[in-house]
Amino acid sequence: MYQTLLTEIQDGTFIITINRPDKLNALNKDVIEDLGKAIDEVYNNNDIKTVIITGAGEKSFVAGADISEFIELDANGGSALGRKGQEMVFNRIENSPKPIIAAVNGFSLGGGCELAMSCHFRTASENAKFGQPEVNLGLIPGYGGTQRLTQLIGKGKAMELCMTSDMVGAEEAKSLGLVNHVFPIAELLNETKKIAQKIQTKAPLAVAKVIACVNDAAKGNPNGFENEIVRFGECFDTGDKKEGTTAFLEKRKANFAGK
Repeated sequence: MYQTLLTEIQDGTFIITINRPDKLNALNKDVIEDLGKAIDEVYNNNDIKTVIITGAGEKSFVAGADISEFIELDANGGSALGRKGQEMVFNRIENSPKPIIAAVNGFSLGGGCELAMSCHFRTASENAKFGQPEVNLGLIPGYGGTQRLTQLIGKGKAMELCMTSDMVGAEEAKSLGLVNHVFPIAELLNETKKIAQKIQTKAPLAVAKVIACVNDAAKGNPNGFENEIVRFGECFDTGDKKEGTTAFLEKRKANFAGK
């Protein structure tokens, strides 16, 4: 089904592995197309509860874009490339009602850093490195990098990283708020799965509303507070709210159905 991805569902967690290790899993047209299809599957397959995106091998999550595809592009072609990626992959990851976690196993540069940042949060291996080196090519990030990096780590540091193209290691990325957890490479996927599995025990409709509300806040949506109030109210009409509150009062574990 996919030319450039490996996929499997493990206990409700859909693991998407970008599989071009000989190219350090660099993004090209085929990877973007395949990721678009995989995100379709996330949205449409009820067996998928949570998602992890990672890269093949121990060197690289995604080490950037395939620069050879840029050579012949003009302004219109460049804009079209960025728009297609954003609409097909990055924005749909960010707005997915199901949690999508990036397990960053090595280099996460350029489009790779942008892919990781479009996920709802990130874990990283100890050897992970993050950066936006586009200015070295006479370019800027085109898949939301300037926007999401600023949201995550603040204006000053985002300016510095995008202008200098400096890389930051896993521990510095954690201190900046770019990643949530750092694990040894051998433990990265299993530890990230544990987090995904924990989320799966919570009410799916409520988790989806959390994603929408936090995205509102990250983007400075002036209607964020009102949207939260509305979504809070909507939760009261769900079976999950009835099950959750009943289970709490009965001192038992809730069994959410996502309804």
